[in-house]
Formats: sequence, structure tokens, C-alpha cells
Amino acid sequence: MEKFQWVAGENFSPHGEQPIVARVPPDPPALDDDALPEEADGLRKIIHVDMDAFFASVEQRDNPELRGKPVAVGGASGRGVVAAASYEARAFGVRSAMPSVTAKRLCPDLIFVKSRFDAYREASRQIRAVFEHHTPLVEPLSLDEAFLDVTEDRLGIGSATRIAELIRQEIRAKTQLTASAGVSYNKFLAKLASDQNKPDGLCVIRPGEGAAFVAGLPIRRFHGVGPKAEEKMKRLGIETGADLAGKDIAFLREHFGSFAEYLFRAARGIDLRPVRPHRIRKSVGGERTFSQDIGGADALRDTLEDIIDIVWERIERAETRGRTVTLKLKYIDFRIVTRAKSIPSRPGDWVEDKARFAQLSRDLLEEALPLPMPIRLMGLTLSNLDRGKAQEPRRDEAQLSLL
Repeated sequence: MEKFQWVAGENFSPHGEQPIVARVPPDPPALDDDALPEEADGLRKIIHVDMDAFFASVEQRDNPELRGKPVAVGGASGRGVVAAASYEARAFGVRSAMPSVTAKRLCPDLIFVKSRFDAYREASRQIRAVFEHHTPLVEPLSLDEAFLDVTEDRLGIGSATRIAELIRQEIRAKTQLTASAGVSYNKFLAKLASDQNKPDGLCVIRPGEGAAFVAGLPIRRFHGVGPKAEEKMKRLGIETGADLAGKDIAFLREHFGSFAEYLFRAARGIDLRPVRPHRIRKSVGGERTFSQDIGGADALRDTLEDIIDIVWERIERAETRGRTVTLKLKYIDFRIVTRAKSIPSRPGDWVEDKARFAQLSRDLLEEALPLPMPIRLMGLTLSNLDRGKAQEPRRDEAQLSLL
């Protein structure tokens, strides 16, 4: 099958329709950053690297019998949830956070495997070493993705595009896994670009091209815009980035509240956030948005167990401990509620083992049951951290999707 490399900005419809895909050979020569427009002076060179179907790809790598077959990482039970799906499974519509029964109905030959976080952590460690070979400015978002600022790279290569190509090649050589990358002048655009040519692809958005790139995207591609928000936007006549850019800030504030400022900037391809490899961490956590709303107590309990596993892995990776556990629930009407439990501030008394973290999390959910309506999102965080163990966090403080 012929591959496509989309270099943004070459072929755009003047009416905000989907860009035309430029057909060029796979893995083209690196673009020379010295040839970028003059307005590139002073701009950052940002790469977003995202591993392809990471958990499932690790399983297929380590078990040859799974290669080329539809694979789901997660529980196969009636109340299980898909944590990750291979591209062979995705072809049938299987997605992460999908109930296992739904996934099995879509793909009767789907193979479920249990998660192996030790293997994922080891692969992530190898990938992180590749990043740090090129720049000290690495901001991990999870085990399988990170932002890199290569404005000044360690090897003096100079071209962000060439660096992204080298990183992808080195990851493949060291881990036998594929990665997709996006290259641009800010984090928002780089993250969009990394998803453009998945799997095993590269996309570059040059300075001056961000607004045009965003204009042609369906609104669902914007980070933070889920199915419900997409439905609301479509009712308001917003289906693409161009439609969103046509709304003024007053309109957006009226309909989207505090989300308005982000949407206003994103529609114009603006993002001033730096890559932050070292931040004082206030919390460690994660959240999951469901493909289907969940309301039953048993399904909620099973989902909570999945979140406990993944969030505790993050806590261990951060090498931290805390005193407050918070449960976050978002109802189908978008109302958000949180419940928290803190242990007494006694010397030497911390939430520093998984059993205690899990029990506090379960207690919070039981206190919330029965829920007044189904939820579309659940999250957990550990906060009130031990500062002695939290001086150099490896990820943004903001809550990130687990999957």
C-alpha cells in the first residue's frame, strides 16, 4: 500500500475544507529549517512523538503469535474495558476505553491479553533515552508520548524534521516498535501533526501554516473536544477549525465558559506553552473518557480498578508519595464532581503503597454510589505530595487521558 506524507500548507482549500493530501515518497529527505520563512526567527522547534498502539505493539513484539492479529490489552470479562487496541483491531472499530463486550461484538476474533506494565515501562525507558540523546528538554505526557524542544539540539543537527526522523529510526532499532512524530513551532500544532499520518508517520507544520492547518480539521481533532462537546458544537454550526475561528470570544464564553479561551487560541494555531521537563509537581493522576456512558455500580467498580492500576504506575514512575486521593466524575450533563480523602499529617505517614491508594479510591467511589446519572469520565489523583520526592516531575501537572 502506498504511503502518504502530508507536508502541511502545500494544498489547502480556500473554503476551509479538508486539505488535499500531497503524494510524495515515504520517508522523504528532511526539510531544511534554514529555509523556513523569516518569521521563524525566535520561534521554538517542537517535536511531539507518539508511539503507535504502544501497549498492544509491545505485546505483538514479544509474542510472535499475536503479530498481524487483532489484539486488545485489557480484561475480557463482561465488565472489562479495552486499555489499548492494535491497529488490526482498530480496523474493526475497537478503541481504547471501550467495554470489552462491545469490542468482542465488533471483532469476534479479538485476542485479549493482560497488561504487563513492567514491559511497557522498560520500553518507555529505552525511548526516553533516545529523546535525551537529542535534547534535555523532554516533557513526557505518559509512557508512550512526549514533547521535545529541539530549538538547540545536543548534536547540532539544526533541523527539527531531521531530528524527528532520526528519533523514529533509533526507536525502531532499539525497541522494534514504531513511532509517529509531529514537527511544528508550538506544542498544540506538534501534537496535532503527530496524529496526522499514523501509524509510523511524520507530519511537519511550518511557521505561518498553523492557522491554515487547523482550519481544515474536523473539530473532533481538537484536544479536549469529546463526542458530547462535538455534538454541541455541531448544533452551533461549528464543524471545522475554520468554523470555530469564525466565532468571537464572547460567543465562545457564552457557550463554553472557561473552555472558551483555549478554543479561541487553538482555532488560530496559537499555543505559547513551553516544553517543561522539570516542574514542581502538585499531583499525579489520570482520567479516562468513556466511549459509552457508564452508570452501573459493578461497571464503575471494574473501571476504577483499571484506573487504579495505571495511575499507581505513574505514581511509582514519579517516585513520589502523598496524603490526598481525589476521585473525579463527569456526568453525562458535563457536571463535574470530585470527592477527596486525606490521611492525617503525621510524620512518616503517607500514601506510598498501592494497597492504601486503592482502598482510599474504592472508599471514595462507594461513598458516591448510587450515582444520580451515568458518567462519561472518571479520574484519580494523588496530591498533597511529599516535596522531598517531587522536585523534578516528568510530566505536566494537568490531568491527561489515560489512553
